[in-house]
Amino acid sequence: MKKAEPKISWSRYRSEFPAAKRYIYFNHAAVSPLSKRVLDAMNAVANGFLERGVLCEEEVFARVETARGAAARLVGARSDEIAFIKNTTQGVLLAANGIRWKRGDNVVIPAIEFPANVYPWLALEKRGVRVVLVQPRDGRVTAEMLAGACTARTRCVTVSFVQFSNGYRIDVAALGRFCRDRGIFLHVDGIQSLGMLPCDVRAMKIDFLSAGAHKWLLGPSGTGFFYCRGTLFDELDIWNPGWLGVKNAWSFFDHDPTPRPGSRRYEEGSLNLYGIAGLGASIERFLEIGMTRVEKRILSLTDTLEKGLRSRGYRIMSPREEHERSGILCFCHPAKDADRLQMRLTAARVVASLRMGAIRLAPHFYNTGEEAARVLDLL
Repeated sequence: MKKAEPKISWSRYRSEFPAAKRYIYFNHAAVSPLSKRVLDAMNAVANGFLERGVLCEEEVFARVETARGAAARLVGARSDEIAFIKNTTQGVLLAANGIRWKRGDNVVIPAIEFPANVYPWLALEKRGVRVVLVQPRDGRVTAEMLAGACTARTRCVTVSFVQFSNGYRIDVAALGRFCRDRGIFLHVDGIQSLGMLPCDVRAMKIDFLSAGAHKWLLGPSGTGFFYCRGTLFDELDIWNPGWLGVKNAWSFFDHDPTPRPGSRRYEEGSLNLYGIAGLGASIERFLEIGMTRVEKRILSLTDTLEKGLRSRGYRIMSPREEHERSGILCFCHPAKDADRLQMRLTAARVVASLRMGAIRLAPHFYNTGEEAARVLDLL
């Protein structure tokens, strides 16, 4: 018989989030509250510099590598394929500017992407690269639609795993197979999926992935990580050359531009040591729980909300088929003003977002069914 998995104490994990005592926090698609675990990890680094200054660096740098290993395990990568970045945009820039484009090449993008995954690619038009924006149908830009927009001159497809506006989850694995078979790079914006859904960059055939920490990853703002497939290190040019990205970084006067091995070549200078420590602590918690259980917990909450909202006459604007739903649930009412509904929620200490005339709910694993019931009562 298969051994049963140990039972998760969700209440224990909930106790790590002080904000949960004051708010029903359903806004993880925007900015998440910090947990005590993350704050403690950041404070450990700060206190090290407070009490010992540079003498704490060996210990702090070890924390960075521990966090790098945790990020790699989270997405099924090797540690040397992970670089730390300050935000999702920086990762997108690394991919967009590192690909060796030729005039007339194109990049295919859903027209509903968050701007962080649009502007770096639009800037390539100055280099003769054409940006192909694929318009949505019923709130979706599917893997098949993106594949259909590709031509012999397509060098890259870039897409969010989960769309910020309505929570649509694309079939990344199908898109990855299509791109790999045709020699097209696949870049994935993972900020609305990592920490919510399992991700395996190998199985999904992802070439590059960028994700900031402050949403579903429950980490501090100003940090995140970038994945580059190891076989592509020498094919992705270094857009941001810096002294810490070279092989002999501590030989200050050699001026040898040979890149460091692995993805650390993309870390051009001093890192956000405090933020990385916090991000690492948060990722360790996801590994501790298991992403399959995190996904199941979050989807159970959004399913409860969806059912309750439909029974109250609300229109669900998020795709909710089995393989396209996520932890983001957007809704509106044919006779009720969304702004007023949002004001009612805010007055009752429910934290949610208003997006394009719809209310967006985004609960996480530490939220409860009782909180979902309270939100439904308010609506």
